Amino acid sequence: MIRVVIIDDHTIVREGLKRALIGAGYDIASEAASLAQARAVIAHANPDVLIVDLNLPDGSGFDIISWARKLSKTIGIVVLTLSQDDAHIIAAMTAGASAFVGKSAPMVELLSAIEFSTKSPLSFSAKNLTRAIMNGKDSFHLTAREFDVLALLPTGNTTAMIAHTLFVSQSTIKTHLASIFRKLEVTNRTAAVHKARIHKLVV
Repeated sequence: MIRVVIIDDHTIVREGLKRALIGAGYDIASEAASLAQARAVIAHANPDVLIVDLNLPDGSGFDIISWARKLSKTIGIVVLTLSQDDAHIIAAMTAGASAFVGKSAPMVELLSAIEFSTKSPLSFSAKNLTRAIMNGKDSFHLTAREFDVLALLPTGNTTAMIAHTLFVSQSTIKTHLASIFRKLEVTNRTAAVHKARIHKLVV
């Protein structure tokens, strides 16, 4: 059974999510209402998926996303928030989230995002991702899939590892890499990661 930790400072939201997720067959490992609680809970609960609100009383949910992603490459991280502008979507993706869902979305969309995050935690899914990328400053016109590939480069993944993570062939990854290098005006992975970090495209 997939173990979920809910991180949201509103008790009503957490209770509603718990009921819905338990009804859908998920195990609620724990919950947290702040960054401090979240760090303590994640360290002990060993969850498979985090559901994270961006607005917490002692900081930003982005801090938890980055922290959790550094701890684990396999944990699913789903952002569930009221803030759905393009900047937040791009920031969530670059911080290491697996999916982004607005709180006004139907439950089926959240359940789909959770499932996606467990199958492909290092990829990123969001309803308006393409729009956010195209509107994003200094996005270099990278496609959503190219952003997925680019996000996996800083961790030193080989072409084979990236292909396995994204469920595509190595030749497809090589094609994406060639396009990324061309758009970023670089010639290798190291230069691509360096330029992407300068423009805050990856962490």
